[in-house]
Amino acid sequence: MSGHSKWAQIHRQKGAADAKKGAIFTKLANNISLAAKLGGGNPDGNFKLKLAIDQARAANMPKDNIERAIKRGTGELAGGEIVELRYEGFGPGGIAVIIDCLTDNRNRTAGEIKHLFNQYGGSLGSPNSVAWQFASKGVIRIKKSNDEKTQLDAIEAGAEDIVPEDEYFVIATDPKNLQAVKTNLEKMGYTIEYAETEMVAKEKAEIKDNENLKNFFNALDDHPDVNNYYSNAKEN
Repeated sequence: MSGHSKWAQIHRQKGAADAKKGAIFTKLANNISLAAKLGGGNPDGNFKLKLAIDQARAANMPKDNIERAIKRGTGELAGGEIVELRYEGFGPGGIAVIIDCLTDNRNRTAGEIKHLFNQYGGSLGSPNSVAWQFASKGVIRIKKSNDEKTQLDAIEAGAEDIVPEDEYFVIATDPKNLQAVKTNLEKMGYTIEYAETEMVAKEKAEIKDNENLKNFFNALDDHPDVNNYYSNAKEN
């Protein structure tokens, strides 16, 4: 059900190593700044900011860094304006890919993302060239426990679907209901490992060039402006 989300996959796999290099912290700070810019600096009244702060805390980002990122977003601290950009295209083997970036330099980011597509045998597409193959969904992950009860609780909380994925249950919701479902699950005693709006592929495609696609995804993981990416690749 899940798309290939950077936060969903790489955050837990490479988070500790990347945090030491500062890459994850930079991405998290940009995410916080943009959320604060769009909805204000109070997480109690800004759900997007609350999710961004939760992700930062999960990665052990220092409190001072979080506060600076909020103030940068609200304009209390100077800094380059962070904008959100979306790129679409075809990765190795023709896999459909959506890439969400946060950047303070549109031209730099556009050139570098196009280069990554070309480098790994893909091609950058025009807006909406692959978006029609995806649907926006609220996605929540919780640790597996008491499978039957968890599934019943998720449905009661307002979930549209729940499927197992490794050691997690992945819960899908209408994006408009993400906050309510997350709150309901927390009231039931569940710890939310991850909650975010994702682009989820309507149908999965077989991977024709697995090694090159993996290298492409690794390059996206390491790019400082890439905040999230999603594909319709069927996971092996």
